[in-house]
Amino acid sequence: MSAAIEALMRQALDLAASVNDDVPVAAIVVDEDGRIIGRGVNTRERDGDPTGHAEINALRQAAVERGQWRLEGCDLVVTLEPCTMCAGALVAARVGRLVFGAFDDKAGAVGSLWDVVRDRRLNHRPEVAGGVLAERSAELLRRFFADQR
Repeated sequence: MSAAIEALMRQALDLAASVNDDVPVAAIVVDEDGRIIGRGVNTRERDGDPTGHAEINALRQAAVERGQWRLEGCDLVVTLEPCTMCAGALVAARVGRLVFGAFDDKAGAVGSLWDVVRDRRLNHRPEVAGGVLAERSAELLRRFFADQR
């Protein structure tokens, strides 16, 4: 993985570490020029919104910044493997590449439980790179859930 992608994942991990009222997951959307056009963290608990996932929040911000829902050519960098909702959203938004950190054996839809983004029946399939700085992301999640017990 390129140094630029790892740097973006480190930014996402730092953003995730700042979350203190929800599961520490963060996402960043980067345009073709490498400019960050969207950031998001989980806000389900804060907003009482089941769609308040980091990826959805970052995609929404990026679409507003771009002035359109199509995010072709953009990268979505997220600290945890997307769930089915988020995987479907990034496919619908035509994201060019998905980069994620930790795999999610309980809800992952990019290879762990399902593989939504590579389903040949869909009209768009982004490039995927998983496991980028996965241990750091997994450690954030382990600490969060240990503190919840």
